[in-house]
Amino acid sequence: MQFSDELILLLKARYPLIYISTQEEDRVEYIIRKSVQTFLNRSIFTWDFIDGYNVNSTNHNNLAKKNPLQALEFIEPFISETSNVFILKDFQKFFSDIAIIRKIKNLLRIIKFQPITIVIIASSILIPDELKELVTIIEFQLPQLKEINKEIEKVLISLNQKIDFKIIENLSQACQGLSLERIRRVLAKIITTYKTIDERSINLILQEKSQLIRQTEILEFWSTSEKLSSIGGLENLKTWLNKRSNSFSEQATNYGLPIPRGLLLVGIQGTGKSLTAKAIANDWKLPLLRLDIGRLFGGFVGESEERVRRMIDLAEALSPCILWIDEIDKAFKESKTDSGTTNRVFSTFITWLSEKKLPVFVVATANDISLLPLEIIRKGRFDEIFFIGLPTFEERKRIFQIHLSILRPESWHLYNLSLLSEKTENFSGAEIFQSIIEGMYFAFYEKREFTTNDILLGVEQIIPLADVDKEKINKLQQWAFSGRIRLASKLI
Repeated sequence: MQFSDELILLLKARYPLIYISTQEEDRVEYIIRKSVQTFLNRSIFTWDFIDGYNVNSTNHNNLAKKNPLQALEFIEPFISETSNVFILKDFQKFFSDIAIIRKIKNLLRIIKFQPITIVIIASSILIPDELKELVTIIEFQLPQLKEINKEIEKVLISLNQKIDFKIIENLSQACQGLSLERIRRVLAKIITTYKTIDERSINLILQEKSQLIRQTEILEFWSTSEKLSSIGGLENLKTWLNKRSNSFSEQATNYGLPIPRGLLLVGIQGTGKSLTAKAIANDWKLPLLRLDIGRLFGGFVGESEERVRRMIDLAEALSPCILWIDEIDKAFKESKTDSGTTNRVFSTFITWLSEKKLPVFVVATANDISLLPLEIIRKGRFDEIFFIGLPTFEERKRIFQIHLSILRPESWHLYNLSLLSEKTENFSGAEIFQSIIEGMYFAFYEKREFTTNDILLGVEQIIPLADVDKEKINKLQQWAFSGRIRLASKLI
């Protein structure tokens, strides 16, 4: 149900106290006024702590300024006279005053049978226990695609500019999660910077989103330049991802495709799980949010549960996006001795994974799947679980080629990739890269260009993790190859 429809329904049903949580105070007030004027014959009075009541009558202007109790007393004379809506801004700040709580309860006892409604507009939900049964909360959503499209079209008309519908769709998706005021500001910034609106505009929109995320301590906004084509191997995983690269588009929705939920990447450290998460965001042109699960846990009672709800709200507000959760298995392992906080936090999180409706594609990584409870790995939480093992011979050649072509774009083909691949069996992608760096240090010290032999010397300096913990790695690889999990690489 649309916000305006729900609001009118509650007003007609004579709900006495409505609570609206939003950062868009002006926008919600505009919608309330427009809805009431269109569908109801009611007067509207607005109050805030600094200016008091703001009405047409000079007798009432600035009344109850800096006096919240008087703001409530102002409502009493209107009982049984006319139909009215009283908008009180930031009124939750005064709920610690027993006189305010008592006055509200006394008022509601009377006005619940009258065509009078008190509407509290607040930036956060803060309702004392004494009022919970009396308050009705309405969710006020951020601008949806249709509303964002209209805003972009207004700007295009003012510029006398026409652009491809696909660009408008990408811009609208990029703007999701921003308030209307922020969208207007960033569009003004785009015009000031580029004098036009085109695909370059998306970068400025993402910068605006990063500003929003910096204000929280839960999620991090990551900019990334990695591409799936720059990752050696993982062909099965790449094919799976490429088939879903356009799944957040309007065409996919019209086709009837459900929004993809996400991906769990399990495997050995250094094999490219985190790199894949970054590459997905870049290839799909979606913002990348990184969640450190440790940040969800606070020291106060109820703080952790509130943080996970804030994380979910923020991720959904910024959708479509990629939510990257690194080493999710460690969070389970480290928090088994608490007083049930972990269970409550992950119960909320897992439920959201199954039931989320907005396009938040979750990419979680784990090194040890045995630490993950069955609840999170069963079907319905993620679309698929892939195992990323140690690279094969051909994949190692490709990894060497990718790194060397970046470091030496003109001469990478002079290196013996087959020999390097042969000598790095059991090396992860990260260890292969480190062997190149070691070789470069040898040559740099001798003031010459590094060669294949230098890299081989670097290989000798590295003890791969697969040799350090051989039994555990072999057991993990054998479990994956037994057919219990989908493999990211093609077996050659």
